[in-house]
Amino acid sequence: MDDPWQVPTLLHGQTFEEMVPGNRFRTAARTITETDLISFVTLTGMNEPLFLDQAGSAEANYAGRLVPGALVFAYAEGLVMQSGHLHGTGMAFLRADVDVKGPVFVGDTITVIVEVTAARAASSGHRGVVTTRNTVVKRGGGTVLVYDPVRLIRGKDQEK
Repeated sequence: MDDPWQVPTLLHGQTFEEMVPGNRFRTAARTITETDLISFVTLTGMNEPLFLDQAGSAEANYAGRLVPGALVFAYAEGLVMQSGHLHGTGMAFLRADVDVKGPVFVGDTITVIVEVTAARAASSGHRGVVTTRNTVVKRGGGTVLVYDPVRLIRGKDQEK
């Protein structure tokens, strides 16, 4: 992949007809903080020493405060939503295959490269089913998570 930080950003919601396979954009970036980590593991009940203290990460041979893959996925989805890609057009998250590729630590900055891989009209209504390949990268560290969400997206003739 070319430099992911050079992929253009998208600033408006798209109908499924506008989501052409091969189209790509990048979301905004987000730095994961200590507060993010502690709030997330407390809220979700992921109260593992691996995530709660420096010694837990060190004992597992990580060189920093490890962040759960679930947090990375959740923040990636938030970045996709904030990008405007689905603003006013997203109707349902149907499913996703998720593959954690590498660790994320407190202080890492992530962004998401979204590439449309498939788009087709739904069986009924003015809407479509769109699949994307969402690649989460961290600044200076390569790909850390890849997921392929399938979503129901409003069509251009669909009333809001």
